[in-house]
Amino acid sequence: MHFNIKGLLERNGFFLDANQPQIYVNLYTAFRKAILNRSLENGTKLPPSRVLAMDLGISRSTVLKAIDLLLVENYITSKRGSGYYVRATEDKKIRLNISALDHKGGHPKLSRQGIAFSENNLWAGQDSIKEVAFRPGLPPLDIFPVQIWKKLIDDYWKRITPSELSYSDTKGLQCLRENISQYLKVYRNINCSPDRIIVTTGSLHSLFLVSSILLEKNDNIVVENPMYPMAHSLFKNLGAAIQPAPVDDEGINLKGINCTNPKFVYTTPSCQYPTGVKMSMSRRFQLLNWAAVNETYIIEDDFNHEFSNWEKPLGSLFGMDLQERVVYLGTFNKLIHPSLRLGYIILPEQLIGPVSGLYQQSSRFVPRQDQKAMSAFIEKDYLNKHLRKVIDTAQQRKEYFVEQFNTILGDWFQLETSCLGLHLIAHIKKKQSDLYIEQKLMDQNIRVHALSRYYILPNDANGLVMGFCSVNQKQIKETIRKIGEVMGQL
Repeated sequence: MHFNIKGLLERNGFFLDANQPQIYVNLYTAFRKAILNRSLENGTKLPPSRVLAMDLGISRSTVLKAIDLLLVENYITSKRGSGYYVRATEDKKIRLNISALDHKGGHPKLSRQGIAFSENNLWAGQDSIKEVAFRPGLPPLDIFPVQIWKKLIDDYWKRITPSELSYSDTKGLQCLRENISQYLKVYRNINCSPDRIIVTTGSLHSLFLVSSILLEKNDNIVVENPMYPMAHSLFKNLGAAIQPAPVDDEGINLKGINCTNPKFVYTTPSCQYPTGVKMSMSRRFQLLNWAAVNETYIIEDDFNHEFSNWEKPLGSLFGMDLQERVVYLGTFNKLIHPSLRLGYIILPEQLIGPVSGLYQQSSRFVPRQDQKAMSAFIEKDYLNKHLRKVIDTAQQRKEYFVEQFNTILGDWFQLETSCLGLHLIAHIKKKQSDLYIEQKLMDQNIRVHALSRYYILPNDANGLVMGFCSVNQKQIKETIRKIGEVMGQL
């Protein structure tokens, strides 16, 4: 360890004083206090005596005298050829003379949004679960070409120039935006200039940027019911007046929705989340017309396009929009893996400036190396190859999941297999609450989401939303058997 610990020692009483001849005693005392109050924790390696003497501006012999005292009293230990390390101090006590404040002052209150974001933290416990089965929305994580991605990252660092270590364009690297534009033209029937694309960390990040520049407190918005809970939580925390619209077999149904000047309609047309319904073409035209009449935006969250449009492709709302009303959200996190943190947003011309300004004054930009690697991943055709493999693997695992699930869990659940996305819905036949079962499975490191969480209004939904393709067939079978054991115990 070559850290400069001068400041740490000074905070623990070390000082240089010409009137004090025994500086090594002062240094020993400062070290002792730092070790006892855990400023220097057990196992911490101390700087070499030469480095420590140089940092403190004293002789090396003085440092060595202090170290000898620490060794004698077992505050540190010496390892041959390695250096000095702090020892455990559970049996040592010290009284620190710290003057107490006469009055403990208060702190400024959190803002309304600060309170809302802290209180509405969905599924926080599930982030600590080690296993990924059966979390909804995950692609086949085990087939990602790690070595190819590593090579692309290595190539970037081999060719890096000093200027590329500086700040990046908030909108994203031009090469990546151009490749995204070409990719969208082929797969999603979207023709747009790269200048209208902004690279983000994913759909939720994009949604936060757009919502933040559009919403004032109590502004009306229209959303699907049921819907993505994280989006609902975001809108709620930003103070929106949320108007839920039901979802039928054609998608979001706006009949009966009569609100004043809604800022936007939020929808997932290619694969409604969580029902898996694909919005019909006639319903898409109705939605675009409704938005024009009500002079509002449509936020199209197309998180799952390839999986739901591989066999029977259907164009996006954005591609049908002639009035620049559609804000389009896309992500690579569902195609590749969530830890990538790469998405994009396509904006109407009038929103590019405000969104870019908010982005620039907050998280600034996505790391350049990830953008470069993703750009090359698209350009060198790796994404096309991986996408085909992902689609095939997902289909195989879906069939296997359904077979195993119905065989082992058919007495407890009715599995709905029509969903076009990366998850299935298992309706509970018995009277157990889906929230209760969700928690019991979470206790066993199994990730599922209670269906009732997705609804805004009071409902009688009772089921589990389950991802089926993040793990291989062996893990699928083992996890389903484990669920069967939990259900048997209930």
